[in-house]
Amino acid sequence: MTPETVLTLAQRALEVTLLLSGPPLLAALITGLVVSVFQAATQINEMTLSFIPKLLAIFVVLVVFGPWMLGILLDYIRELFNGIPGMIG
Repeated sequence: MTPETVLTLAQRALEVTLLLSGPPLLAALITGLVVSVFQAATQINEMTLSFIPKLLAIFVVLVVFGPWMLGILLDYIRELFNGIPGMIG
């Protein structure tokens, strides 16, 4: 296995990781921003108030984008498994 192959595998793994983690993280970011604006407007300083809305937003995003995320992951795994013979010899 050449260094170029290792770098290509690592690059592809990072791309898949960013693609899969993007939607839930973006949902948590937007939800946290909305809750913090609400807290600032109402002067409610409860630290645990943002936890449940973020959890629900991430759950909704995983339900909506789950099939797409699973497809990306399965394509990557198939690509890895099909490339094993070329990496060995």
